[in-house]
Amino acid sequence: LLAVHIITSITYIHNNHNYIIIMDTDPMSEGGMSDVVVGSATNVSSSSTTQQSSSALLHNEREVVRSAGRAAISSFLDSHTCFSVLRASGKVVVFDTRIPIQLAFYALVEHDMQAAPLWDPALCQFVGLLTVTDFIDILRHYRRTKDDVSTLATRSIADILNDQTIVSSVLLRKHTNSVAPHHQGFLSADTSTTLKQACRLLHLHSLDFLPIIMPEDMRVLATVTYTNILEHLVTHFREQRRLFDDTIYDLGIGTYHDKLITVGPTQTLAEALHLLHQHELSALPVVDKDTQKILGVYSRSDITFLASATDAEDAIANMDLTLETIMSQRRTDVTTPDALHTCTKGHTLQSIFEYFAQLRFNRLFVVDEKEAVVGVVSARDLVAYFLEDGGINDGGAN
Repeated sequence: LLAVHIITSITYIHNNHNYIIIMDTDPMSEGGMSDVVVGSATNVSSSSTTQQSSSALLHNEREVVRSAGRAAISSFLDSHTCFSVLRASGKVVVFDTRIPIQLAFYALVEHDMQAAPLWDPALCQFVGLLTVTDFIDILRHYRRTKDDVSTLATRSIADILNDQTIVSSVLLRKHTNSVAPHHQGFLSADTSTTLKQACRLLHLHSLDFLPIIMPEDMRVLATVTYTNILEHLVTHFREQRRLFDDTIYDLGIGTYHDKLITVGPTQTLAEALHLLHQHELSALPVVDKDTQKILGVYSRSDITFLASATDAEDAIANMDLTLETIMSQRRTDVTTPDALHTCTKGHTLQSIFEYFAQLRFNRLFVVDEKEAVVGVVSARDLVAYFLEDGGINDGGAN
């Protein structure tokens, strides 16, 4: 790092003449301050220019360091493939589109999985993904329309996803007025796709899950998320230079203040699910409405209200429970990706990486000194920061 001379100026008026005292503070000098030069304003215009140049130099140096940090991460993501993210062993659940959707959901819960590829036997190909949140949205539709929810025990996945009433009601994205990408087709990446390309696919298409396939026979090996990629990054990335000492707030990473959506503990689960769908969010901070102090977090993939239900009718009835009741029933610990973790606006990107390496979170809520929530930083936000501007290269993607 360069030793920077900080120029401080003090202006005062004497006998109708402007005078400026120029103090050149040298951090390397013993006294901390060099000679003081006094002169009239007409003679020190060059010093004002020097001050502006120094400020511009500091700004440029900061941008150079930030660019170097983004370039280092970008190079790392370009040099690693999706195969490197896959675990040594694992399992994949694939659903035939002809099976009942309720059975498929219970299979996801039993195998502790958030999503599974859909196989159409008539077309002999994968046609999309089914997620836990899809089933929750379908239950929201039945609650609103008061249709017979017991039919979910017999209605097939294909039947539900082809029902335009359900699609337009709860499976349509509000901002784009289009069906979620994982229902439009089977967007995937093969094992040779770079992690940078995978990140771009996730980001460009607003995906939560990206299936990884074997190009030889189109077998699905796994589905990866931003959290999986970030986990691989913090485990294997090495850099000696101090490139990530800026705060996440100064870097513009995350969502803050007026753009942040919150809920209160006395609001119902149905209200929270509506907000999540309306704003296309994955989680909401639960806050005290008077102090804005964060009390917990409700994730869209939280299935507490389903796990405690005896059947689909009971699950719909549970949507009238308050969030504080739901959170009191939830079984989580600090190792759960959706557990509540916090940071401040003063935390550096370096410290956030170290925090993630320890806790493997999906998101951090940003709080002030009174623990009032002021923002949120997700794994997606962290990865997206390192994506360079420009077009997407879909090489290796399907």
